[in-house]
Amino acid sequence: EPSAPPAFCYNKKMKFIADEYKNSRGGYSRLYKIICRKCNDPICLYQKDGPGNLRRMYLDRMFDQTTNHKKKELTCQNNHILGIKITHNEHNESREAYRLFVDAIIKTPVNIKSLK
Repeated sequence: EPSAPPAFCYNKKMKFIADEYKNSRGGYSRLYKIICRKCNDPICLYQKDGPGNLRRMYLDRMFDQTTNHKKKELTCQNNHILGIKITHNEHNESREAYRLFVDAIIKTPVNIKSLK
């Protein structure tokens, strides 16, 4: 059974990115801790814009990561493959992202006001 996930290094000065992508998706954001489902290894903090499931993670929304963005796969420290790198072309935008595999991660909401 996996142990409790290690703590992330939170930054009190961390602020949400507010840009055209956020505005085009409803104008609100949530912050999530992203953790490998298999080993509970922390991956990053991620800003999710708008409603819906987390199916892809845009590189410009990943904070506090240990991920090497030059790799074609998103992996944890134990080399579990969580997703593959894509260029997402939709709504007149082209952005690099990781397409996540089903049930590869655990996402936990983070209250940004409570960051230590």
